[in-house]
Amino acid sequence: MSHARADCPGILLVEDDLDLLNIERQLLADEGYPVKPAANGYEALAILRGPETEPLPCLILLDLMMPVMDGWQFRDEQVRDPRLASIPVVILTANGQALGKRDRLSVAAALTKPVALKQLLDIVESFCGAPPDSSV
Repeated sequence: MSHARADCPGILLVEDDLDLLNIERQLLADEGYPVKPAANGYEALAILRGPETEPLPCLILLDLMMPVMDGWQFRDEQVRDPRLASIPVVILTANGQALGKRDRLSVAAALTKPVALKQLLDIVESFCGAPPDSSV
Protein backbone atom coordinates (compact mmCIF):
# COMPACT_ATOMS: atom_id res chain seq x y z
CA MET A 1 0.00 0.00 0.00
CA SER A 2 1.50 3.32 -1.05
CA HIS A 3 1.39 6.38 1.20
CA ALA A 4 2.12 9.98 0.26
CA ARG A 5 5.18 11.26 2.11
CA ALA A 6 5.22 14.95 2.95
CA ASP A 7 8.87 14.84 4.07
CA CYS A 8 10.26 13.34 0.85
CA PRO A 9 9.65 15.15 -2.43
CA GLY A 10 10.70 12.03 -4.28
CA ILE A 11 13.52 9.92 -5.62
CA LEU A 12 14.91 10.03 -9.15
CA LEU A 13 15.68 6.47 -10.27
CA VAL A 14 18.03 6.37 -13.27
CA GLU A 15 18.21 2.85 -14.72
CA ASP A 16 18.27 1.59 -18.33
CA ASP A 17 17.23 -2.00 -17.52
CA LEU A 18 13.43 -1.75 -17.69
CA ASP A 19 12.87 -4.84 -15.52
CA LEU A 20 15.15 -3.55 -12.77
CA LEU A 21 13.69 -0.06 -13.03
CA ASN A 22 10.15 -1.40 -12.59
CA ILE A 23 11.12 -3.65 -9.66
CA GLU A 24 13.04 -0.91 -7.84
CA ARG A 25 10.36 1.68 -8.58
CA GLN A 26 7.59 -0.59 -7.23
CA LEU A 27 9.61 -1.51 -4.16
CA LEU A 28 10.22 2.14 -3.28
CA ALA A 29 6.63 3.13 -4.07
CA ASP A 30 5.36 0.30 -1.84
CA GLU A 31 7.44 1.83 0.99
CA GLY A 32 5.82 5.21 0.39
CA TYR A 33 8.58 6.94 -1.58
CA PRO A 34 7.49 8.88 -4.68
CA VAL A 35 9.70 7.79 -7.61
CA LYS A 36 10.39 9.40 -10.98
CA PRO A 37 12.03 7.02 -13.46
CA ALA A 38 14.62 7.90 -16.10
CA ALA A 39 16.14 5.48 -18.64
CA ASN A 40 19.51 7.26 -18.91
CA GLY A 41 21.45 10.30 -17.73
CA TYR A 42 20.15 12.55 -20.49
CA GLU A 43 16.54 11.81 -19.56
CA ALA A 44 17.37 12.31 -15.87
CA LEU A 45 18.83 15.77 -16.54
CA ALA A 46 15.77 16.70 -18.61
CA ILE A 47 13.54 15.69 -15.69
CA LEU A 48 15.63 17.58 -13.13
CA ARG A 49 15.75 20.71 -15.26
CA GLY A 50 12.06 20.55 -16.17
CA PRO A 51 9.58 22.97 -14.63
CA GLU A 52 7.49 20.14 -13.15
CA THR A 53 10.38 19.00 -10.91
CA GLU A 54 9.84 21.27 -7.94
CA PRO A 55 10.87 20.59 -5.33
CA LEU A 56 13.93 18.62 -6.41
CA PRO A 57 14.18 14.97 -5.34
CA CYS A 58 15.77 14.14 -2.00
CA LEU A 59 17.92 11.42 -3.64
CA ILE A 60 19.14 10.16 -7.01
CA LEU A 61 19.66 6.41 -7.46
CA LEU A 62 22.01 6.17 -10.43
CA ASP A 63 23.07 3.27 -12.62
CA LEU A 64 26.49 3.84 -14.19
CA MET A 65 26.39 1.75 -17.36
CA MET A 66 23.66 3.15 -19.64
CA PRO A 67 23.26 4.15 -23.29
CA VAL A 68 22.81 7.76 -24.49
CA MET A 69 24.37 9.28 -21.35
CA ASP A 70 25.96 7.02 -18.74
CA GLY A 71 26.10 7.63 -15.01
CA TRP A 72 29.63 9.10 -15.16
CA GLN A 73 28.56 11.71 -17.73
CA PHE A 74 25.35 12.45 -15.81
CA ARG A 75 27.31 13.00 -12.61
CA ASP A 76 29.73 15.38 -14.39
CA GLU A 77 26.75 17.43 -15.63
CA GLN A 78 24.98 17.31 -12.27
CA VAL A 79 27.90 18.71 -10.27
CA ARG A 80 28.35 21.53 -12.80
CA ASP A 81 24.77 22.67 -12.29
CA PRO A 82 24.55 24.70 -9.04
CA ARG A 83 20.83 23.92 -8.69
CA LEU A 84 21.38 20.15 -8.93
CA ALA A 85 24.83 19.67 -7.41
CA SER A 86 23.66 19.23 -3.81
CA ILE A 87 21.23 16.36 -4.50
CA PRO A 88 22.80 13.23 -2.97
CA VAL A 89 23.57 10.41 -5.38
CA VAL A 90 23.77 6.69 -4.65
CA ILE A 91 25.23 4.62 -7.47
CA LEU A 92 23.81 1.19 -8.23
CA THR A 93 26.10 -0.80 -10.48
CA ALA A 94 26.96 -4.31 -11.56
CA ASN A 95 30.51 -3.08 -12.25
CA GLY A 96 32.47 -3.84 -9.09
CA GLN A 97 35.47 -1.85 -10.38
CA ALA A 98 33.31 1.27 -10.51
CA LEU A 99 32.83 1.06 -6.77
CA GLY A 100 36.55 1.69 -6.36
CA LYS A 101 36.12 4.97 -8.22
CA ARG A 102 33.38 6.17 -5.89
CA ASP A 103 35.56 9.02 -4.58
CA ARG A 104 36.04 10.42 -8.10
CA LEU A 105 32.27 10.48 -8.51
CA SER A 106 31.80 12.18 -5.12
CA VAL A 107 28.68 10.16 -4.39
CA ALA A 108 27.01 9.55 -1.04
CA ALA A 109 27.08 5.75 -1.36
CA ALA A 110 27.56 2.91 -3.81
CA LEU A 111 25.80 -0.45 -4.00
CA THR A 112 26.62 -3.46 -6.15
CA LYS A 113 23.85 -5.10 -8.18
CA PRO A 114 21.99 -7.18 -7.43
CA VAL A 115 21.18 -4.79 -4.62
CA ALA A 116 20.04 -6.27 -1.31
CA LEU A 117 16.55 -4.99 -0.53
CA LYS A 118 17.27 -4.09 3.10
CA GLN A 119 20.50 -2.33 2.18
CA LEU A 120 18.74 -0.22 -0.46
CA LEU A 121 15.89 0.70 1.88
CA ASP A 122 18.31 1.59 4.70
CA ILE A 123 20.21 3.97 2.42
CA VAL A 124 17.03 5.52 1.02
CA GLU A 125 15.72 6.00 4.56
CA SER A 126 18.95 7.72 5.63
CA PHE A 127 18.44 10.39 2.94
CA CYS A 128 14.66 10.53 2.59
CA GLY A 129 13.37 9.75 6.07
CA ALA A 130 11.71 6.69 7.48
CA PRO A 131 8.89 5.03 5.58
CA PRO A 132 5.42 5.41 7.06
CA ASP A 133 4.73 3.22 10.10
CA SER A 134 3.08 0.14 8.62
CA SER A 135 2.34 -1.42 12.01
CA VAL A 136 -0.65 0.86 12.64
